[in-house]
Amino acid sequence: QLLESKASLSLAQTQHALQLQQAKTQMNNMVPKKQFEQLQTILREEQCKAQQVQENLHRQAEQTCRQLVRTQEEHERLLQAAVEHAEGLEHDLRGTEAVLAQRAAQLKDAQAQLSRNKLLIKDLHKENRGFAMALHMAELKQKSTDKKNQLLEEQASALKQLIGKITPASLS
Repeated sequence: QLLESKASLSLAQTQHALQLQQAKTQMNNMVPKKQFEQLQTILREEQCKAQQVQENLHRQAEQTCRQLVRTQEEHERLLQAAVEHAEGLEHDLRGTEAVLAQRAAQLKDAQAQLSRNKLLIKDLHKENRGFAMALHMAELKQKSTDKKNQLLEEQASALKQLIGKITPASLS
C-alpha cells in the first residue's frame, strides 16, 4: 500500500508539476491588465465603428433598393407607354391599310370604268365617222338636189315665160 501510495503521490506530483508548467505558460501568454483594458477599449471602439459601418451599409442598401424600385417602376411605366404607343401605331397602321385597300379598290373600279369609257369612246368615234360620212353623203345629195331644184326652177321659169308668150298669142 505504501508503494501504491508513493506511486500515486509521484503521479500526482508529476501531474501537478505539469499543470503548474501549463499555468506558467498560460501566464506568460497572458496580457497585462492595463494592456488588456486598452485592448478592450480599442475592441469596443472598433465594434462601434463596425456597427456604424454596418448601419451605413444597411441605409445605403435600403436607399439603393428604393432607387432600384423607383427605376424599375419608371422603366415599367416607360415600357407600358411604349407598348400603348406601339398598339396605337398598329391600330393606325391597320386603319391606314384599310383606307389604302379601299382606295386601291376605288382606283381599280375607276380604272375598269376608264377602260369601259375608252371602249365606248372608240365605238362613238366609229359611229361619228359613220355619221360624218353619212352627213357628207347627205350634203352631197343636198347639193345635187339643190342643183336639180335650181335647174328645175330655171326650167319652170323658162316654161312660165314660154307659156306666158304662147298663151297671149294663142288667145289672139
